[in-house]
Amino acid sequence: MNTANLQMEGTLLALAALCEALKRKGMLSGEEIAEALTCAEKGASARSSGLSEANVEAIRFPIRFLRLAMQRDGQALDYAAIAAGVGRTRDRTTPL
Repeated sequence: MNTANLQMEGTLLALAALCEALKRKGMLSGEEIAEALTCAEKGASARSSGLSEANVEAIRFPIRFLRLAMQRDGQALDYAAIAAGVGRTRDRTTPL
């Protein structure tokens, strides 16, 4: 496996854990985190001009990963399971 992929996996798991800690400590609500992720995804959509759909999906993947990770409500963060969930929802997701 490409080292960059492993680094992305670790980074996403760390960010998901930090988001969960912010929510648990009451520093941000789940809704505020979801709003921030929606804002990020809108930024990714704005960036899509001139990029292939595959590249746009690559930009959106980490945002969607974090969104799904935040829905796990205390369950263990399982990268493979969350990433598979992103893949399953990709076809149903409409661009913002």
